[in-house]
Amino acid sequence: MLITRLLLVALILLAPGPYARAQPSDTVRLDELTWTELRDLIRAGKTTIIVPIGGTEQNGPHMTLGKHNRRVQVLSEKIARALGDALVAPVIAYVPEGGVSPPTAHMRFPGTITVPEETFQKELEYAARSFRLAGFHDIVLLGDHGGYQQDEKTVADRLDREWAASPVRVHAIVEYYRAGESEFAQLLKGKGYQEEAIGSHAGLADTSLMLATDPSLVRTNRLQPGEGVHGDPSLSNPQLGQLGVDLIVTRTVEAIRKAVARR
Repeated sequence: MLITRLLLVALILLAPGPYARAQPSDTVRLDELTWTELRDLIRAGKTTIIVPIGGTEQNGPHMTLGKHNRRVQVLSEKIARALGDALVAPVIAYVPEGGVSPPTAHMRFPGTITVPEETFQKELEYAARSFRLAGFHDIVLLGDHGGYQQDEKTVADRLDREWAASPVRVHAIVEYYRAGESEFAQLLKGKGYQEEAIGSHAGLADTSLMLATDPSLVRTNRLQPGEGVHGDPSLSNPQLGQLGVDLIVTRTVEAIRKAVARR
């Protein structure tokens, strides 16, 4: 009996308390790390940072306003894990979406958020400056929205000229958007789907990608053409979307590796 009690006391004393230090999880997200954990990971060779760029805009009656933000976050994490030496920054969710007065493009719909192009470029620039200061060597811009692809390249080119004498480079990886937009559309056409259904915004392709990355953002009881929709989401399904996910991840990983090798 005495031995049993002594063992019980020992187990209680050795058990971790509610404030015991937890080990860092197996995460690739910068915002889930402490600054010392981040420092140590960079020192250990994780010197690539992916900057996911989304956008907050209308996506028809069946998809939430945060489609781009969630999708680029999920895909960026998959890409980082495939690379092995990369981490993922917080998503940039405020991007150019059109004019305010008068409202143009998606700004005609409630919930869409816009910023001027010059403001957006400053966001990207100072994110990159921050990551350079932290010790990253390769800063990768991944944009899930077509409206600012040139802005990404403008910022990357400008900083690369400024930092030409340093080992740090900024990479605007347009292959990410191209794979999700044109290559995925071609894949779907090869499976017999019509261009009118595939669409360019909130249609078959766009919605299927969302169903494969985070189905909670899709209202499956509203999968039909409607205002703000270009295409037909009614035939969307996660199996088709997974084909697009695999395509985007593969193409983007290849493009990043080539860009880093050129550096």
